[in-house]
Formats: sequence, C-alpha cells, structure tokens
Amino acid sequence: MAINVNTVYNTVLTILNKEQRGYLTPYEFNKVANQVQLEIFENYFEDYNQFLRMPKTDEEFASRVAHIEEEIQVFEEYKSASSHAGGVYDFPQDSNNKNEVYRLGSIYFNAVPGTPQIELVGRKEYKQQLMSPLTQPSKSFPIGILKNDKVEVYPKVTTFNPVRATSIDDVKFSYIKKPSSPRWGYQVGSLGQFTYDPTVFQPDLLNSNGGLVQNISPNFTTATSQAPIIVTPGTTTGITITTLNPVATGLTLTFSITNGQIDQLQIKNPGKGYSNGDAISFNGANFGQSGTIAVCTLSASSFNSGSTFGSTDFEISESMQPEVVLEILKYSGVIIRDPQIVQVAQQELLQEEANEKR
Repeated sequence: MAINVNTVYNTVLTILNKEQRGYLTPYEFNKVANQVQLEIFENYFEDYNQFLRMPKTDEEFASRVAHIEEEIQVFEEYKSASSHAGGVYDFPQDSNNKNEVYRLGSIYFNAVPGTPQIELVGRKEYKQQLMSPLTQPSKSFPIGILKNDKVEVYPKVTTFNPVRATSIDDVKFSYIKKPSSPRWGYQVGSLGQFTYDPTVFQPDLLNSNGGLVQNISPNFTTATSQAPIIVTPGTTTGITITTLNPVATGLTLTFSITNGQIDQLQIKNPGKGYSNGDAISFNGANFGQSGTIAVCTLSASSFNSGSTFGSTDFEISESMQPEVVLEILKYSGVIIRDPQIVQVAQQELLQEEANEKR
C-alpha cells in the first residue's frame, strides 16, 4: 500500500512544531517530497544490486532480495510503443505524453509468433552483423538500435512476405516507470488556513469545492428565493454547458437562488473531459427570463492543474514511511536553516542504512 501524503506532511509538521523549528509550506513540502521519493526509488536498484551479491536466506519475510523485488514490481510495465514510423518505435508515454520509461528492461518483437526478444546493439555492431549471413537479423532473432527514446527494429515489418503495415503493437517494452510526484493538495479556508484536499489529483479535473464560484453576475427577474438544488448539464432542465470536448460528461452543480440571484454556485461532482474556456449557462425560461443566461466560463484556475486542489500519495510502499519522514526532515532543516535537524535526521538515516546492509 502506498504512503498517504497527508500522514507524512502532518507527521513532519508535528515534529517541527514540537521542537519549535519552524514551518514547512505545502509548496516546499511537495518539492522536497518528490526529491525524497526519487532518491529512495533510485536506491532500490543500488540495494538490489548489492543484495544479489550478498549471502541469501530463503526464510519467509527475511529475504532482502525478495523485499526489494516486491518494492520494484509495483512500477513494472509491459506496453506497446506509443507511436511508430518506418520501423522506428517510440518508447511508451504517460498521460502527459512524456516518456514513461525510467529503466528499460527488455524489448520484444510482437509482430511475429512467439514474441522473441529484440537484441539491442550499437550502430557499429549492427553493420558487422549485416555482413555475415549467420548473424543477419531475422524474425526469430531480431535486433534493434536505441536512439533518442526510440528503437529501430530489424527486420522491418514492411519487408515481411506478405507485406503488412506497421503498428504500435509490433513492439512491446518491458520497463520500470517513474513514480508519480507526491502532492499535498489544499484549499484555503476563511481564516487563510490550508485545508487538505483528499481528491485524487488529475490535471484536467475540475476543482470539486467552489471551482466555479467566479464571474457570477446574472440576476433573475423573479424575486423568489429557492433552496439549494442540484442540476446536471444535459440531463436537468434549465442548465446547459457548451464544451469544446464532445465526450465531456459527469459535471453536477449545486446552487441557490437568493432574492432572484444565483448564490453558492459550487461543483458537486467535477466530472471529466472539460476544457479551459468551456462556458456554463442557464436556460432563462426556467427562471422567469428569456434567452440564455451566461453564468461563468471555466478558466485555468477551475482545474486541478491550475490550482492547489487535488492530492497524490507517495507511490513507494508504507514500509518506507519512516525513511521518507526522516529524509524530508533532513531537507526541512536546510530550508529553515537549522543544522541540528539536518544532523539528527542524517544520523538516523545512516544508522538505519547500516543496519539494513550489515
């Protein structure tokens, strides 16, 4: 199970406040937490290499090798190429269209039966293999050249008989992905305090608490008031949404009408697929007016990516929580300029590491 980012932040703040050492802002915490997770994640591979060379035990729950393998397997992926062109296949990408491969394992030629592993060679070695009839690449023994997060595979699918077009599924990548950056998301309370937002962060997700409370200007001609009602664009009479994305769905709003004016307009369910610039409007006929009443337009601050809303937990396992807290405290000492915190945290970490590798 992953480490809860709110638990870690509260633990760090409790220790700092108890010792009256200062305060770590959410922005500082998020930056430090990401650095700490990457350091611990990278150490997995160094420890794995070391433990493989050390005496091993087969006792249950005591094998260091098995423990590291358990930590790493969470990040293992087996995916097709993200794109292809002329026998060149791009590494898999994440939801932000960035290279997802942190450590490459093996590449497989899925275009032929049996999915043989592609032997990765350099340009010089490739030229040498072409010169020999015995080492030339074939369907059973394909070779590939890596360059700029792409792999060029031989033999090319376009040379097959019968001829066939290339596909992203021709090549499969086995790799370790990079962990997602932890994020302590928050809302600002009436007193200026930071309140934890447990909503799972998604860049294109609408903020779920007051994300639409902006640009509210229309007054209804009717002087009546109405208790809070829930409306859903496209299904509830009286409200529509004009979206740039035809697959956008799920948005649910709640609002009141007080003395003929919209009041407390908030998002009840943020839905998905909406875009910056989408407009929300009411059908005036349902509220004693004619025509369409513009309410507000979605802006960058309406979405998680343009705000402080939405949180992301650490992806490393809960067993690493003590080390995460100590590492963050070490960096916290640097940020608030307290060398004693750095020294204490560093000593604890060195002792823990020595015990693990003894």
